[in-house]
Amino acid sequence: MKEKVICGLQQVGIGVKDANESWKWYRENFGIDIPVVADEGVAERMLPYTGGKPQPRFAILAVSLQSGGGLEIWEPRGRELNYPPVQPKLGDLGIFIAKIKSRDVAATYGDFSKKGLRLLTAPCKSFAGINHFYMADPWDNILEIEEDPYIFVKSKTFTTGGTCGAVVGVSDMDRSIDFYGKVLGYDKVRADKTDAFDDMKGIPGGERRIRRVLLERSKPFEGPLSGLMGPSHIELVQAVSDPVVKIYENRYWGDPGYIQICFDVRNMDAVERDCKAAGHPFVCDSGVDFDMGDANGHFTYIEDPDGTLIEFVETFRIPVVKKIGFYLDFTKRDDHRQLPRWMLKALRFLRVS
Repeated sequence: MKEKVICGLQQVGIGVKDANESWKWYRENFGIDIPVVADEGVAERMLPYTGGKPQPRFAILAVSLQSGGGLEIWEPRGRELNYPPVQPKLGDLGIFIAKIKSRDVAATYGDFSKKGLRLLTAPCKSFAGINHFYMADPWDNILEIEEDPYIFVKSKTFTTGGTCGAVVGVSDMDRSIDFYGKVLGYDKVRADKTDAFDDMKGIPGGERRIRRVLLERSKPFEGPLSGLMGPSHIELVQAVSDPVVKIYENRYWGDPGYIQICFDVRNMDAVERDCKAAGHPFVCDSGVDFDMGDANGHFTYIEDPDGTLIEFVETFRIPVVKKIGFYLDFTKRDDHRQLPRWMLKALRFLRVS
């Protein structure tokens, strides 16, 4: 059997009331302006997380050519949205923050200040020595702007790129370190500290005493889309003494907030084998030929030790210029090699200003 290949962090999923309105905000402020997918349909293969029945939805998966993963913006339709009963706090279980990369954090902060965006902290060094600051979007989702020098195509307009990780609340730090290391390859501990952190004061729950661990990969990502997505990391936080709640408790997949972290992979059979061996079998599986708009692939889900959803997508085809039949076809590509840069740069033809 072929081996599992993880190509990179493909996207962070976020549930919203109005996908077009939300994407407009992310597009105009972060430059996440290339819609790889924009599709209306019915979520028929997430039944364990949608009340046991298919749920209508509209989804936009958008990326930035400056590099990073994308945002998959989900708008449930045909039902009332279920918001968190209270504002999630640092240390609550699940995805609490999406990390957005910036090539110049000070410049990004200055730009956002001029725009009057909701900035929660000033730029400073994180516990791992990375320049960063926190902000919130208009729908109370917390975002961390993190300095990252990796650039695929430098933007003349934006200093920010796409997603480069997430902050995830966990109940047992050592168990979660083991999971993210063995299953996803984030096997290098860059920083591990316990404190009430000054750089987090300003975000909900930022005064809590937590154990905070930043995980990176010792092995670089590889595969067709790895050049676009670039490096990423996962930050785990565990509240030391404060009571915590599960952010998605008693809510459906797609309800407002961060839904999942998704990884682009090759050889889904090998992914399934390794996940089962680690004690985390697939909880949802689209089947091997799933269409989402004009894109095609195979998606699956597992849960981390606290039930946070991790998605895998094996991409088969992405439309670039449909009028002339130009698609990125991954089915006959080397699983380990990056696509030529000119092919990935062709995604610019999808850009929406």
